[in-house]
Amino acid sequence: MSTDVARQTVTIEEVAAAAGVSRSTVSRVVNGSTAVSPEALEAVTRAIAELNYVPNRAARSLASQKTHAVALIVPEDTTRFFGDPFFAAIVSGINSRLSRSDYVLNLFIASDDPGDKTTSYVRSGAVDGAIVVSHHTSDTFIDRIASVVPVVYGGRPVRERERDYYVDVDNARGAYDATVYLIENGRSRVATITGPHDMPAGVDRLRGYRDALKAFGLEEAGVEDGNFTADGGAEAMRRMLESGVRPDAVFVASDLMARGVLTVLAASGLRVPLDVAVIGFDDSPVATSVTPPLTTVRQPSFAQGERMATVLLDILAGRHPRHVTILETELVIRDSV
Repeated sequence: MSTDVARQTVTIEEVAAAAGVSRSTVSRVVNGSTAVSPEALEAVTRAIAELNYVPNRAARSLASQKTHAVALIVPEDTTRFFGDPFFAAIVSGINSRLSRSDYVLNLFIASDDPGDKTTSYVRSGAVDGAIVVSHHTSDTFIDRIASVVPVVYGGRPVRERERDYYVDVDNARGAYDATVYLIENGRSRVATITGPHDMPAGVDRLRGYRDALKAFGLEEAGVEDGNFTADGGAEAMRRMLESGVRPDAVFVASDLMARGVLTVLAASGLRVPLDVAVIGFDDSPVATSVTPPLTTVRQPSFAQGERMATVLLDILAGRHPRHVTILETELVIRDSV
């Protein structure tokens, strides 16, 4: 019999016999209980190692009424999910935290489905909790999920309630700091390319931009929605220029959109930063791959993913984490201003 087959056929009863303890004692050790004597813990640990025993996750789930799985739900299309470095950083952070726990991650990209398939899966008891990232006003199916399992939101929820748990970055402050930097560098006609207005991040970054202009007594030099995509940013910049607006600076609410903006400005014969200064948001790999390298607002996306997973694990363990966690942003200066 091969080692792999033998490992699969070792039972908890065999571990108990080898350790000279009861089956319940082995179960307590496997499940991390502290109600075990040091001698029994050492004997069981040694027997597990000698027999190459691997606990049966399914059996443990039945006994505890837990699946030890969590869902990451992203209401976006696959092109957006795989094309935006923000999501890679978020998932890496979530996975980093879950890898140090007993939980596995199930990913749902829910854009092609009005939420029915995802909702049915979650409501069937297949996961213990969910993390929701990049949600829109129209994503009402999230409420049906939140009614059956704990949910932690990445970003302020569209309809914020006292009971909600979320981890966000200070989007308004980041946008404010970026716009102020442009103004303090002598720019007076500052425009913005926004994210979607049905997403809190898009709304908050627009608010930060407007607050900065108000603080300096300046008028808006143009506002266009770029949908948080490179093509959307390019089209928004094109619309702005075709309307006759000639800003001397643009705060762009994501690095991907800024890439599209830089392409259109170059094609129009406008030099960055000589004619138009540009600041992005994210500090993703895009920021250092464009010409000129992009001044941008760094948001700690990996840390945000880790924190969301930590909050959800705390809830599932019966602890009481803070409902709202806000992470700080940082302005990273490069050559586009």
